[in-house]
Amino acid sequence: MGSVGVLIFGAVLGAFICAKARVAIGAVVFSLIALVLFIATPVGSGLPGAISTFVSAFDQAATPALNGAESAGAGS
Repeated sequence: MGSVGVLIFGAVLGAFICAKARVAIGAVVFSLIALVLFIATPVGSGLPGAISTFVSAFDQAATPALNGAESAGAGS
């Protein structure tokens, strides 16, 4: 599993080189490869769940404001 770290580093380095050379699609591709490799590691395996929880909490907090509902303690 140690070689995954080298692959992630190589992908990040490739994205940096593409960004410096102003090759946007190359930087995006290398960044996505690094993200997929990171999620495949045990450390990154919780990332999709954490993002899902964050988006869900944000949605629950924003829905009353978007629907025009007043909060329980407002104006008292």
